[in-house]
Amino acid sequence: MSIEKKINKAKKGNEKAFQELIQNEKNKLFRMAYLYVKNEGDALDIVQETIYKAFISIKQLNEPSYFSTWLSRILINTALDFIKKSNRILTLSDIEVAGNDQSFRIEEKLDLVAAIRQLEVQYKTVIILRYYKDLSIKQIAEILHCPEGTVKTRIHRAIKQLKSYLSEECI
Repeated sequence: MSIEKKINKAKKGNEKAFQELIQNEKNKLFRMAYLYVKNEGDALDIVQETIYKAFISIKQLNEPSYFSTWLSRILINTALDFIKKSNRILTLSDIEVAGNDQSFRIEEKLDLVAAIRQLEVQYKTVIILRYYKDLSIKQIAEILHCPEGTVKTRIHRAIKQLKSYLSEECI
């Protein structure tokens, strides 16, 4: 059965069709969520919340061919909401890590994923969508509701910052 038929069935309330749609997307969703929070449990929570929000609002999806893009947008918003909520809470492990700040940062920057983690949210989002989700500039612009030129600028600036972070470690 084609994706569009599954989406139309899901819009009519068919839970099995919705499950099949999610089954095709779940690994991509988890990877994206994990890139935002760097914690398996939190990433799973974000994916679960994303699926719930998508299930409730599937009837609002106008263009079935944009299902994956639509689902990605829900995940991004859910991840950003989660990050905002968790930034208000300072845990004991955060305090302990702050004590060993210098050695922790050097080890963290050795990895590309760690460097991406240091980017501002707007840059992190475009990098994830472009290079991990393999979306085009146009698709990213649609997801983020901004002009394509803005997306290109953010990607360029993000890459420049990543090069800077990674070259500092090589020196």
